Amino acid sequence: MQLRAQGFLGAAGRAGGPAGVLRRLGAVQLDTISVLARSHELVAYARLGAVGRAAVEHAYWGSGGDGPHAFEYWSHAACVLPVEEWPHFAFRRRAFRRRGWRWHKVPERSGDQVLAKLRDEGPLTATELGGAKRGGPWWDWSDVKIAVEWLLDIGEVVCVRRDGWRRVYDLPERVLPARLLGPEPTDEECLTRLVAAAGRGLGVATRADLADYHRLKAVQVDGVLPGSGLVPVEVAGWQAPAWAHPDALAEADARGRHRTTLLSPFDSLVWDRARAERVFGFVHRLEAYVPKEKRVHGYFTMPLLAGGRLVGRVDPARDGRTLVARQLSVHGAANVPAMASALREAAGWVGCDAVRVERCDPPEAAAQLEKLANE
Repeated sequence: MQLRAQGFLGAAGRAGGPAGVLRRLGAVQLDTISVLARSHELVAYARLGAVGRAAVEHAYWGSGGDGPHAFEYWSHAACVLPVEEWPHFAFRRRAFRRRGWRWHKVPERSGDQVLAKLRDEGPLTATELGGAKRGGPWWDWSDVKIAVEWLLDIGEVVCVRRDGWRRVYDLPERVLPARLLGPEPTDEECLTRLVAAAGRGLGVATRADLADYHRLKAVQVDGVLPGSGLVPVEVAGWQAPAWAHPDALAEADARGRHRTTLLSPFDSLVWDRARAERVFGFVHRLEAYVPKEKRVHGYFTMPLLAGGRLVGRVDPARDGRTLVARQLSVHGAANVPAMASALREAAGWVGCDAVRVERCDPPEAAAQLEKLANE
């Protein structure tokens, strides 16, 4: 049920291409790390296969006749969200406004100056607004950057595209469809919508799972569960109560082909590490910020999904036109062909024509993996 809801099982998961993936998941996490590709690209690739990367970017940052396809805001983390969800994050924008500031205290008058510049000059990056940094570490933001990020938090500016990896800020009334800018829904209406969407994206979930999807509080989930349309269920082996989306229940017995693929560590199938361990028995940690000598599995370790199970992991890199598995582990000899297939497909997608395995667990599988991946 979870795999189908997440788009990894059956043809329905491919419907609508990258834009369909975004609508189905409801949120795609962003991250600065780029190994094979950036994480938001890997999310679409994992479900669709070797889809054109330009198509993925257009699904996130492009526009149609009725305005942008998506916007960027705080959900599970910094995420791309379907533009139709703009009204339903009003609860979070109001919460930020009540708080007064988030990470940095907002300099006086800087917000007014940013808004005036955007009104006069159109969409701009932080650099174009006057500079993103003071010259120190990455978190040493300029007054302009502090102000525009605060305005993003409270909804007085919006990001509907990126230029390279830089946010482009604009005024909501100028870029969002008018139908999304009417009276804002109440907090209860927002939370009901987002809990239902989390249930749809997960298929079946505990309260903690539902809360984690859009980073809600447990009390917020409890308050709207009765009106969410989710159905109480019991799951064998789970200690906590659970809820399922009606669509997931209706399709519980449907069959379809499983995807064999490598996953971004920020993919919504595994971004909740506790859930991934409970559902798949798979312990996964991002080690990018762990000192190199203390890493167990590697810098940007990508789990292997095959046959509906998480059965291995690989820390990839690129060396010219070769995809390098710097460190790889596969659970059982029967899953070696699946790992080889996933490496071969990923290599082709990023423009590599060879695969090299440097470290392998078990070591005796390395030669077979390389042979199969390069066939």
